[in-house]
Amino acid sequence: MGQAAYSAAIRRIAAVQHDINRPKSRSDANSRPELITPTAPIAVASHGGRAKCLQRLVRMDLPVPRTVALSFDTVHGIASGQMPDMTALLEPFGPQPLLCVRPSSEDPDWGGPGAVLNVGMNDALFVDLCDRIGQDAATAIYIRFVQGYSINVARLDPDMFDGLILEGREGLHQVLSAYEEETEEAFPQDPAVQLAGVLRSMSRAWEGTTARLLRQAKGAPADAGLGLIVQEMAYGLGKGECGSGVIQLVSSSTGRPKITGRYLSQSQGRDALRKDGGSIYLARDPRGPSLEDLAPEAFAELIDYTRQMRIRLREEMQTEFTIENGQVHVLDGVRIRRTPRAAVRIAVALANDGVIPPAEAILRVEPRAVTEMLHRQVDPEARTEVITRGIAASPGAAAGKIVFSSAAAQTAASRDESCILIRRETTPEDIRGMHASVAVLTERGGITSHAAVIARGIGLPCVVGASDLRVNLKRKTVTMADGRVLKEGDEITVDGTNGSVILGSAPLHEAALDEAFQQLMAWADQFRDIGVRANADTPADAEIARRFDAQGIGLCRTEHMFFDPGRLTVMREMIFAAQADDRKAALEQLLPMQRADFVELFRIMQGKPVCIRLLDPPLHEFLPTDRDGIRSLAEALDRPLSDVTRRIEEMAEHNPMLGLRGVRLGITMPEIYDMQARAIFEAVIEASRDGAQVVPEIMIPLVSAKREVELVKTRVEAMAALVRSASGQSFDFRLGVMVETPRAALRAGEIAPHTAFLSFGTNDLTQMTYGLSRDDAGRFMKTYVQQGVYPEDPFHILDSDGVGELLQIGANRGREARKDLVLSICGEHGGNPESIAFCRQAGFDYVSCSPYRVPVARLAAAQLAVKEAIRP
Repeated sequence: MGQAAYSAAIRRIAAVQHDINRPKSRSDANSRPELITPTAPIAVASHGGRAKCLQRLVRMDLPVPRTVALSFDTVHGIASGQMPDMTALLEPFGPQPLLCVRPSSEDPDWGGPGAVLNVGMNDALFVDLCDRIGQDAATAIYIRFVQGYSINVARLDPDMFDGLILEGREGLHQVLSAYEEETEEAFPQDPAVQLAGVLRSMSRAWEGTTARLLRQAKGAPADAGLGLIVQEMAYGLGKGECGSGVIQLVSSSTGRPKITGRYLSQSQGRDALRKDGGSIYLARDPRGPSLEDLAPEAFAELIDYTRQMRIRLREEMQTEFTIENGQVHVLDGVRIRRTPRAAVRIAVALANDGVIPPAEAILRVEPRAVTEMLHRQVDPEARTEVITRGIAASPGAAAGKIVFSSAAAQTAASRDESCILIRRETTPEDIRGMHASVAVLTERGGITSHAAVIARGIGLPCVVGASDLRVNLKRKTVTMADGRVLKEGDEITVDGTNGSVILGSAPLHEAALDEAFQQLMAWADQFRDIGVRANADTPADAEIARRFDAQGIGLCRTEHMFFDPGRLTVMREMIFAAQADDRKAALEQLLPMQRADFVELFRIMQGKPVCIRLLDPPLHEFLPTDRDGIRSLAEALDRPLSDVTRRIEEMAEHNPMLGLRGVRLGITMPEIYDMQARAIFEAVIEASRDGAQVVPEIMIPLVSAKREVELVKTRVEAMAALVRSASGQSFDFRLGVMVETPRAALRAGEIAPHTAFLSFGTNDLTQMTYGLSRDDAGRFMKTYVQQGVYPEDPFHILDSDGVGELLQIGANRGREARKDLVLSICGEHGGNPESIAFCRQAGFDYVSCSPYRVPVARLAAAQLAVKEAIRP
């Protein structure tokens, strides 16, 4: 997008948002009731969204019934006992009003009290309505109003109507008598008294403690105001075609053009106020009668009105309407509810039709909603039985038979059976089983536990930390909180999007990477101003990263390349070697395997940067822990079982995550990093023969001191010189540090002169800053968040205060020492919109995240850039 087009789009968005959301203080809002006219002083900030929408419909000359809007200040005053002039309020509606009262909050998602219909119904109006719409219809309206008023306004017990006849003249007499008996006064006949009671009840309900807490949970401020709408009832009853309903022009599920909604026909002589609803189809349908057939002119008007709303209100709208003797009344216009896939398609269609600019289409899609489009999802309308909940660790949903081991998962996969791997918590040994499964469920773990990180990387639905479960690996059973026991082979559905586990096989929606999704992502890339890379450990991960248009690989964890069965035995031989020469012999066998992996990564990424992290985990993770595994290892190594057991025990550490791992391995066993560096450089030469210009990035993990970097850098540069000499080929590389200890962040000024980049590993950095185990924190994190100890799980949402300060210190000190230093984060926070906002402000060059989170990061980055551009 050119600069001129970009600037024009930003100006259009800013102008529209200024018009829609023009802020008005409570003191400026008109405190008296306002008849909604094209020029009335009504705004979202003073009267609520529904009032403002109705004013826009009035400006469009749509047939909106006469409506009065009460401001936030007026409603607040009513709750405090300050009633408006009821005579003046009722004046626009004539001598015999029949009204409905509805809430108008600033954001419809904040909720509000339910609407009250037929206010003003009394004995005199009942007689009049009997002549106009028939006695049965008039009686039904009166009975329903008395019931609603009694329960919602007079706060009487609903049980008072049990056993009463609720139809006909006798039913009306009984409900009026029941009200009089309970209240010791006749049902109010004065419309002003009725309306005052309704307004008072709705106002006080909004300001009650329960209602306030509920809307605050939805993001509303504590002092959020409520407006009220008093609207003339459009009966939708009569002798011609009459009824009520809603209509919209696109599907809420898919966003594709489709006339949907409902219509309740209430024409006399056919379906008048039937208890079963009398619903019919809107458009022509072979299954039954339709509004299009019964009232073609009214149907055409509704289509036209809804299309006008789409253009004038710049949104797909649902029209609420009544039809009275063939005449259409528009009661309200509401932004249609939509699934994430529908939200994308609607936003793109509006932009393609010129209704909104592409920049605004980007703002209309929630970044996390994009995640749902990349994976299968449980049908939201399906009836399901949730048997447990945990942490939603990796999005998507899948159904399969329960298995409890990697071997069982691989066996099921060989039979083409879908299986779900259940473990207490996963280890690197479970990776093969995870690849063979359609989903993973663990009893323990948090958002950055092993299962969560690996599952997100390969796009596998995953729920972790389901602490209500009790897994018995010996019996191959899992016990639910309610005592039910599931055994191997039973079928469940894992929903990693919301953290639920469902009994049986739930209906699923397929992923939706359609043309609308691709168009939205292309627009996002035009606006975003920070790079987005992927964390990819295997060629399969790299393929996914390319498919989602990642700008390179920001983190390749080489340890995941060693867990293949053909490599694991060789890796274990290296670990058991007592001397450096013996280790080198084993590493010589691993060298061609590593080189082949890197060659394929470089070819897939086609010249895009690939950042390879040298071996990081403690070596004990590559060793078996169960008796059968240890015996198999003894056989493979041709060693006595006692020797193997003793060696495994010798390698055990009290706190392995803070022990011999990362750069400490590279310094104490330098031949490991030598082999990996050689594999990288030889892969560069091989990949370059196919025309891919590769400049690999080599990252040193778990650094805490400058001297560590110096030692590793010296050996890497020596290996580069050796490969150049042996091959006669020239190549470049960039060496960097993964900042994941607090000391590395604090001493970044010393480290930066020896590196080309610093990439902050926020998983370990958060763990070390807080002193929390990322694998165990899930057991109590929910309680901590609920008690307000932490505002959010710091492994899920970046702690911008504590951990963020370390990032800022490291970035500033690093850039002071080296101006061209490249900065990034490559922890799991990299795909979070909140983390991306922090990185933009801190001047980072890119973020790196799991492949399936790349689209989320691209969209979030674009939204941040657009919002910053339109901010006054």
